[in-house]
Amino acid sequence: MSLLPPVICVVTRARGVAGSPERRALVDRLVAAATAGAGMIQVRERQLSDRALVQFVREVIDRTRETPCQLVVNDRADIAIAAGAAGVHLKEQSISAADVRTIAPAGFLVGRSVHSEEAAASAEAEGACDYLLFGTVFPSSSKPDDHPIAGVEGLRRVCARVSLPVLAIGGVNVSRARAVARAGAAGAAAISLFTDAHDIAETVTALRYALTPQLRSV
Repeated sequence: MSLLPPVICVVTRARGVAGSPERRALVDRLVAAATAGAGMIQVRERQLSDRALVQFVREVIDRTRETPCQLVVNDRADIAIAAGAAGVHLKEQSISAADVRTIAPAGFLVGRSVHSEEAAASAEAEGACDYLLFGTVFPSSSKPDDHPIAGVEGLRRVCARVSLPVLAIGGVNVSRARAVARAGAAGAAAISLFTDAHDIAETVTALRYALTPQLRSV
């Protein structure tokens, strides 16, 4: 599968059990984001059992089926394959993307988190990744105060170093999105930006506009 920039990736932060009002509200928000133009949903639910995770992934896939949005599962290729997801997003120190390719169906999307130029170059050299997620670019409420910040220049260096699409993560918001695009990123991913948004569809639309130079020049 291919990614068409600008890629907006909504990273989930689930609440509630299956069938609960909290879960229904979350899925409704993900559908709204996908309908508004989010190109990817990354399911990142470490607290769920394997069975519950498969069920959740299938529920979101079913509800977003009529949109172009692709769903990937964080670091669990087995769950992604079992649930029929579009792909998997690997941690920097996770299994190799090449190993995932040996068990995944054709067209399976494989991404990896990286935190340095060297890690990005290594992931590209492996030849099995479709995209990279780089951060932390800006200070983020989800990270401690002493967490290393790469900044826009760090993002720019990574984008220049590899030919794979690079998505920026960490403190990305609408006002910072233009700097992300100018640095060469193919898009952005976020957790708090979307979970805290009053209107997630409006936030996705504004972020997409800010990340798209040709739209801004009209």
